[in-house]
Amino acid sequence: MCEKVFGFELTFKTSEKLFSYKGADKGTLFMLDKCEIKEDDVVLDLGCGYGLVGISCAKVVKGNNVVMCDIDPLAVEYSFINAEQNNINNVTIIQSNAYENITRDDFTLILSNPPYHADFSVPKRFIEHGYKKLSYGGRMFMVTKRLEWYKNKFISVFGGVRIFRNDGYFVFMGIKTSDLKLNRNKKV
Repeated sequence: MCEKVFGFELTFKTSEKLFSYKGADKGTLFMLDKCEIKEDDVVLDLGCGYGLVGISCAKVVKGNNVVMCDIDPLAVEYSFINAEQNNINNVTIIQSNAYENITRDDFTLILSNPPYHADFSVPKRFIEHGYKKLSYGGRMFMVTKRLEWYKNKFISVFGGVRIFRNDGYFVFMGIKTSDLKLNRNKKV
């Protein structure tokens, strides 16, 4: 499959066992359109799948400042294949259950399209632990088709949220402005 992202023509191989194997997810493309990536960003593609987000970011970001991770070994394998196919050598691709194997804590941009058709345990961990992995001023973007829970969770963790809407998708953006102050008594 071919996709044009950030002005770059990219090609991807994938498997029917991976999310959005027939073509790029509209929500993911919408999130990429809103993230305003800069060449000095330090990026984490959390739940990278076959690598669309991280590889696209690596075309813009300078240095070895893009980390891609997924719990699924097949996704990691295809991310390696697609990085090579697109002549990307400035990424680190890791098999990891969320942040488990991620040692960096200086990300300026975390991007994720989490599984949102199940319970909220995965996105809860992505958001709460992601805050800790961001540098001050760092941004987290997450795309889903659900509004209320994510809006409330971003507000409780980041102290605020910016929401972009398009065609049934919601892109949430939180910015780290202080130390993590989760309200542990509030169930969100």
